[in-house]
Amino acid sequence: MAFAEETLGVDAAVAEYVRAQESKDQLRFLTCGSVDDGKSTLIGRLLYDTKLIFEDHLAALEKDSRKHGTVGDEIDLALLVDGLEAEREQGITIDVAYRFFATDKRKFIVADTPGHEQYTRNMATGASTADLAVLLVDARNGLQVQTRRHAFIASLLGIRHVVLAVNKIDLVDYSEDRFNEIRKEFEAFSSGFDFDTYQAIPMSARYGDNVTVKSEAMPWYTGPTLLDHLETVEVGEHELDAPFRLPVQWVNRPNLDFRGYSGTIASGRVAVGDEVVVAGPGKVSKVRQILVADAEAGEARAGEAVTLTLADEIDISRGDLLSGTAARPDVADQFAAHVIWMADEALLPGRSYLLKIGPKTVTATVTEIKHKINVNTFEHVAGKTLDLNEIAFCNLSLSAPVAFDPYEANRETGSFILIDRMTNQTVGAGMVWFALRRASNIHWQSLHIDKQTRADRLGQKPVVLWFTGLSGAGKSTIASILEKKLHLDGKHTYVLDGDNVRHGLNRDLGFTVTDRVENIRRVAEVAKLMTDAGLITLVSFISPFRAERRMARDLMAEGEFIEVFVDTPLEDCKKRDPKGLYAKVARGELTNFTGIDSPYEAPENPEIHLRSVSDPDVAAEQILSYLRDNGLLTSSQFADTGAYI
Repeated sequence: MAFAEETLGVDAAVAEYVRAQESKDQLRFLTCGSVDDGKSTLIGRLLYDTKLIFEDHLAALEKDSRKHGTVGDEIDLALLVDGLEAEREQGITIDVAYRFFATDKRKFIVADTPGHEQYTRNMATGASTADLAVLLVDARNGLQVQTRRHAFIASLLGIRHVVLAVNKIDLVDYSEDRFNEIRKEFEAFSSGFDFDTYQAIPMSARYGDNVTVKSEAMPWYTGPTLLDHLETVEVGEHELDAPFRLPVQWVNRPNLDFRGYSGTIASGRVAVGDEVVVAGPGKVSKVRQILVADAEAGEARAGEAVTLTLADEIDISRGDLLSGTAARPDVADQFAAHVIWMADEALLPGRSYLLKIGPKTVTATVTEIKHKINVNTFEHVAGKTLDLNEIAFCNLSLSAPVAFDPYEANRETGSFILIDRMTNQTVGAGMVWFALRRASNIHWQSLHIDKQTRADRLGQKPVVLWFTGLSGAGKSTIASILEKKLHLDGKHTYVLDGDNVRHGLNRDLGFTVTDRVENIRRVAEVAKLMTDAGLITLVSFISPFRAERRMARDLMAEGEFIEVFVDTPLEDCKKRDPKGLYAKVARGELTNFTGIDSPYEAPENPEIHLRSVSDPDVAAEQILSYLRDNGLLTSSQFADTGAYI
């Protein structure tokens, strides 16, 4: 009996402890700054001093410190978060490491982010969900380029609370003058960042000075320790105060009698009986039911995963955004945004990317880089491309309208990522600033005569034959012969040749990577119009990049884009040199020449692969055979009767 009572007492104590933990508020913060400023060591110190390291973990840490440590015989606290073997071997942070700890006053999730410039993308990832940034500065070195970059990115990503941690103060003899010098420099540098709270703290993460306890070596500092500040800083609940937003991640249809719309509430609150609207279509209904963790609830709030059922049958799909009727989001297919570029290959205006905003994915292009931002001076500088870790203010055009809020109003519905369409890698992160209203003034004009009607009248099926290959491969020659054969067969055709188009439509474009992308974008749009006219269009362009050929393909209907790879070896192209271009390259008179000092990305799965063409007439016949075998030269029933719809 006594044992049972004791067990009940333990269970009650555990339950009370769990309730106490659940009632605490939570602070998400990150450590950032330049290389070797002590970010990982600081987090290790916090975990060590708050007694959140188990004895077996501490023993393993002592062993690892002897193998990988950088502080002699002492425990290297940085190894608590540098978990990758490469990180321990090199003594650097590469990945974002998340750690959880708690005190009597608050729960914390901390992200340790890399300091190296090549891992700036990881720092931006950690900052995207943080409430507060602890920006570390080595007291010996002061503010570095990466310090400034991280501070700017933190501000740009909506972090409104910052701690300037002047670390390694022990290495400058705990100098108050040095601390004040760095503090004043940072305050002057960040005066336009609009932080809500700011606290400068001199500390030594290695020895624990002013991390969790006051330092006796710095009686001149009267402010809080880092932990005191983290426990008491008021970050507010902006998500709850913002208008209701629910990005629909899943349409829940377990049976014919239930249709729910599931997702995590991005901001605001919703209650049964509230009116909600589907952004875009503008359809309004009332919330009939709210399910949270399979149980009904009267209301739900930001951060909760919910399923809503509505009083009316409305067409809602994954990617749609539900909002309150009083404060609706913007809906547009063009907007201006800050973009942080995260890929080794540069961002090119005109190139097609995937844009993911919430659960919705559309294709998008950067139509203009308005300016790049110098992270040291905040000067706006001109630029035609965006390289790794650079930040720019851009205009973007999307393939379909999306619903969003300005990022400064809502971090969840105002942020997006850009994805490379070929590799499926995330290459950029963006923050929407405002919609380009002029986009809503342009509407597609409905015409009485459509593509099928025009094609039927011409007695053919519209198709684009896209010839790609190196200069001198034989593309234009084969296309010209093929057009003659099609013309004799009564087909209606047109050839878009690279040189010819550059005499008119694209005469303003050069041969830089950016101009090559725009060159192909324009030609692809023209080819699409010709397909709408019912023509068989032969496009003869080097078109060196897979991404642009993929963009051209995606503009056409299924089966209308035929990629013809004229695969002639570079040495054979040089021997032919029909325009004398390779000779000019050899003399140094031409630069940015494809295959020499500018890349050519060969097709991976072309519909037609012409290898080492020696007879262009034979090659043209191969293409004709492909078109016949795939039913692309079959005459329409309307060609003989002259019928017209």
